[in-house]
Amino acid sequence: MNPGRDVASTQYKASVLIEALAYIKAYSNKTVVIKLGGAAMTTPSLAEAFAEDMALMRLVGIRPVVVHGGGRQISEMMTKLGMQPRFVGGLRVSDEQTVEVARMVLLGHINRRIVGLINRHGDLAMGLSGEDGNLFVTRRRLGPGGEDLGLVGEVEEVRPGVVLKLLDDGLIPVIAPLGVSPDGEVHNINADTAAGAIAIALGAEKLVYLTDVRGLYEDLGDEESLLSEVSLEELERMLQKGKLSEGMLPKISSCLTALKGGVPRAHILDGRVEHAVLLEVFTPEGIGTMARAPGSPTEKEFRSRGRL
Repeated sequence: MNPGRDVASTQYKASVLIEALAYIKAYSNKTVVIKLGGAAMTTPSLAEAFAEDMALMRLVGIRPVVVHGGGRQISEMMTKLGMQPRFVGGLRVSDEQTVEVARMVLLGHINRRIVGLINRHGDLAMGLSGEDGNLFVTRRRLGPGGEDLGLVGEVEEVRPGVVLKLLDDGLIPVIAPLGVSPDGEVHNINADTAAGAIAIALGAEKLVYLTDVRGLYEDLGDEESLLSEVSLEELERMLQKGKLSEGMLPKISSCLTALKGGVPRAHILDGRVEHAVLLEVFTPEGIGTMARAPGSPTEKEFRSRGRL
């Protein structure tokens, strides 16, 4: 046994906790919306690490809200059932049968699994759909070129009462991206879009997208062009110039809407990194790409809110 090494190791662990203290205080009682998708949701070890992140955040006084995707699983189920998935501008074309498959996969499998993983750490999570309490009131959405997407929803209104009640009761809402029109028609909503809409409605401090890439790139395909921070103007320019992959389009559109709607920060993180959310929330370096709304505090200014 080497006492010197043990002390040094213990002191390092203590320094990490003290560094996180400023962020814990700054985020205390603040809402953070996380869109969960990709490997972070489908790889068992990453899904378990994500559940630990959510439990820790809630237990230190932060109010996380999870909106999950499920596109890959829905496509797999559709293929098994002899249905052909089709996308326009990153959005799934949805008829009634597609929506029924989406409901089955999202609510019957994915939502329950995420809730179960978080609840291994206590009575912390509750699953729901955007249909519950008319959380997401939607209308039919057209594709980027005016294409008919079928039962794909555009969020017209968010009625966050059910989510606020869960948060006030100390629970983590885990939301499946479905919505309902005023006449009762159920719509499939892109999870990125749903996450942005609920972040605005809740006055979230931060919106996080977990993806299967390291972040946003200035030059698609060039690993060296990873952007650590972007402005609203830069995001709009990238959208207009078509410099984004099809899968990134809904994320950036949602990100822009959220920042313009009052959310101070949005982050695109690599969900393949274990505890990616904790690294972003509790460390000064962070990871991935951050988009900051004009007038919102810098990292140093925000962290200073939680100093002793």
